[in-house]
Amino acid sequence: MTLAPPSDQPTADASGRRRSGRGRGRPAGRAFARSPIGYLFVSPYALLTIAFGIVPSLYAVQLAFTNADGGFVGFDNFTKVVGDFRFWPAVFHVTTYLIIWLLALVVFVVGLALVVHAISVRWVSTTLRFVYYLPGALAGASSVLLWLFVLDPTASPVSGLLSAMGFDSFVQVIQPGNLPAIFAIIAFWTGAGGWIIIMYGALNNISTEVIEAARIDGANAVQIALRIQLPMLRKWVAYMGVMSLAAGTQLFVEPQLLSQASNAVVPNDYSLNQLAYQYAFQQNDFNGAAAISLILLVVALLLSWVFVTRGDLFEKE
Repeated sequence: MTLAPPSDQPTADASGRRRSGRGRGRPAGRAFARSPIGYLFVSPYALLTIAFGIVPSLYAVQLAFTNADGGFVGFDNFTKVVGDFRFWPAVFHVTTYLIIWLLALVVFVVGLALVVHAISVRWVSTTLRFVYYLPGALAGASSVLLWLFVLDPTASPVSGLLSAMGFDSFVQVIQPGNLPAIFAIIAFWTGAGGWIIIMYGALNNISTEVIEAARIDGANAVQIALRIQLPMLRKWVAYMGVMSLAAGTQLFVEPQLLSQASNAVVPNDYSLNQLAYQYAFQQNDFNGAAAISLILLVVALLLSWVFVTRGDLFEKE
C-alpha cells in the first residue's frame, strides 16, 4: 500500500519530472491574491449602509443621551418615554401583532411552499407562484388603501363574510381589539408571496437523491416534509423570521392611514413608531423620539439574535 504525498510535497508527473504540489494551476506568489473587482461591487452597498444606516444610528444615539441643548442627560430620555402612559399600550399592540404575523408566516408560508413544490405539473406550480407574488407588487400605502375598501362592509367584496362575523360598519371592523389581527392579515397578504417563492427555491436545493432514498424506504409525502424538508429549511425560516421581525417592529403605515381614514377611531399613537413620530413632530422632542428608536433597535437585535442562534443561520454545513 502506498500513501499519497501531502499537497505541499513535490510529486512526479508521467514524464518523471518533479513538480511541486503547492500552488498548482496558478503562478507562485499569487496563491492568496484577490481581485479588486469584488470590492468594486461591494463598495456602493457599503457606502449606502454607512450614509443611511450607521451615521443615522450614531446620530440617534447622540440624541437619545442628550437634551435639546446638547447636554448629556444619561438615561433621562429613556425614563421619560417608558413612563409615558402611551408607551406600554403601544408595546402591547406591536407585540401582539408580531406574534400573530410571525406565526402565520412560519405556518402558512412554509406550508404553501411545500404544497407548491409537491405539485408535479409545471405550469400549475408556476401559475401559483405568480399569483402568490402579485400582492407584493403593491406598495405598502397602496395595499392599505385597498384594504380600506375590503374592511368596509358597505363596499367590500367580502361584505357577506363581514356581516356573518357581526360587522355592519367600518368603525366596528377597526376597533382597537381587532387591529393586531387586521394588520397581520394585511402584512401577510402583502409579503407572504415573496417568502413563498424564496422557500420554494430553498426546497429545490434539497438533493433529489435524499428525497428518493426516503421514498424507497417507505416515507410518504407528510413524513418527507416533516423529517427531511422542514429540518433543511430551518435556516431559511430563521432568515425569514429575522427580516420579518425587523419590518414588523417598524409598524407605522397601516395604523397611520387607518387613523386618518377613521377620524381617530384608531389612535395616532397605536404603535411605537407612531409614538416616536408624535414625540418628534407634534411635541418637537427629537431626543425622546430617538430614545424610542433605540429601544426598538435593541429589542429587535436581541430577538434577531435568538432567531440566528436557534436557527443556526451562520453555521457552516
